[in-house]
Amino acid sequence: MSGPLLDRVRFRLASGPPEVMEELLLDQGARDELADELLGAGPLEPLLAEPGATDVLVNAADQVYLDRGRGLERVSVPFESDADVRRLAVRLAAQAGRRLDDAQPFVDAVLSDGTRLHAILPPLVPHPAISLRILGRRPLSLPQLVALHAMPVELAAVLTSVVRARLSLLISGGTGAGKTSLLAALLGQADPSERILTIEDAPELAIDHPHVLPLLAREANAEFAGAIGPLVLVRQALRMRADRLVIGEFRGAEIVELLSALNTGHAGGAATVHANSAADVPARLIALAALAGMSADTLLAQAASALDVLVHVARTADGTRRVEQVAIWQRQAGLPPGLVWTAACGAGPAAPELGQRLARCGRPVPELLR
Repeated sequence: MSGPLLDRVRFRLASGPPEVMEELLLDQGARDELADELLGAGPLEPLLAEPGATDVLVNAADQVYLDRGRGLERVSVPFESDADVRRLAVRLAAQAGRRLDDAQPFVDAVLSDGTRLHAILPPLVPHPAISLRILGRRPLSLPQLVALHAMPVELAAVLTSVVRARLSLLISGGTGAGKTSLLAALLGQADPSERILTIEDAPELAIDHPHVLPLLAREANAEFAGAIGPLVLVRQALRMRADRLVIGEFRGAEIVELLSALNTGHAGGAATVHANSAADVPARLIALAALAGMSADTLLAQAASALDVLVHVARTADGTRRVEQVAIWQRQAGLPPGLVWTAACGAGPAAPELGQRLARCGRPVPELLR
């Protein structure tokens, strides 16, 4: 084991009397730095602790970037060489119980604090590269999202009514647009008596609710065995008395299982999916369902029956994450989602239809939908 700090420690111990060890142990700064070197993310640890940090990216020893919610900023980090980057990547992978070496030159894992790690080694890239995605350290409530300009308060009232009426919810958007934060905040509005089961690749959903049971997918081990994916966990969750089934992100064939569940009495389910706009979501779902052998027509028929509300989020040029569109799924298969609200124009032509669905569920109709 080696590194810049450890090399300095070895030099001081070799060049001084035993009292040097006591001096090192009493030096809080040295102790913290040594702990970061041995147990944390080494020179990246201060970046991970930055307020508002969401991503730390290392392209090479002299190319490190930090996202604090305002886009990527290049920062200076004391890596002496690519060998230091590789050593850190290997150690972080080992902390997550994964292997990273020439025979297995990439890894996708979750660290003990929930930070998502991706690392990849040459020759697949010119230099060892590390990508760290930092999970929210505390869940954001719906009022906090309103205060952060993610949506107007009138729209927050509509989405709260959607959740409490147990309408199914799909949140779309790009990477880092705030899909997970919004979904967690909305699920926090669910009745406290309900049992919520979440299914994720990594524990990203931090829901402020008294009865949440997370199910986490498992990657294959170093022998490429033992993988348990979201599809298996959805099937397990159906046997666990769930009031709400929630999939952190649609990535594949698990979409078929969730749509089937929503069509057989599991109201109030939710998920997120990557898409560029609300209008693009049906095509995205068709592509995912094809992985399970479901035809486009069948998927559209299932979605028209199972899904109720689509919320699309985006990240603006100044880094603000906000709701861009709200739409409802048409009950006639093949029709595009009807626009309920847009950030540009306010209430849309499908707003009264959503109001009617809420009324049929016994909920008062928010002013925005009248």
